[in-house]
Amino acid sequence: MDGFIQKFHSGWAYLVLILLFAATINALLGYLSKKEFLPKDRKIALFALIGMHIQLVVGLILYFVSPLGKASLGQMSDASLRLTSLEHPLVNLIAIALVTIGWSKHKKATTSEAKFKAITFPYAIGLLLVLSRIPWHLWF
Repeated sequence: MDGFIQKFHSGWAYLVLILLFAATINALLGYLSKKEFLPKDRKIALFALIGMHIQLVVGLILYFVSPLGKASLGQMSDASLRLTSLEHPLVNLIAIALVTIGWSKHKKATTSEAKFKAITFPYAIGLLLVLSRIPWHLWF
């Protein structure tokens, strides 16, 4: 069972990265070009938000079900185990919180420029945080 969850978590991560990258670039271009915030812009940001939250739920299930997650706790001297058991979950939780805050702030904004700005910066920082803590050695 945990093998399936692991594969789903890894595969879904590609989709989340694509969605988060697309939402960030879309918001940045909209912000810089001062274009009107359209329903498609909202949907792109929303899909990235939903994708990240699904990834969070699957990751939490994996963390508490997987033998790797259970065994790695308490072994912080090993950099690889520390990455997968502490750094990856913690930094990605922060990234998800930032994206959620950006989404919430965009809903309160009244102008298109403010909406794009509210999405651009938290989503970009979230993307950088996610990219910084991916266990790349397990991906390739």
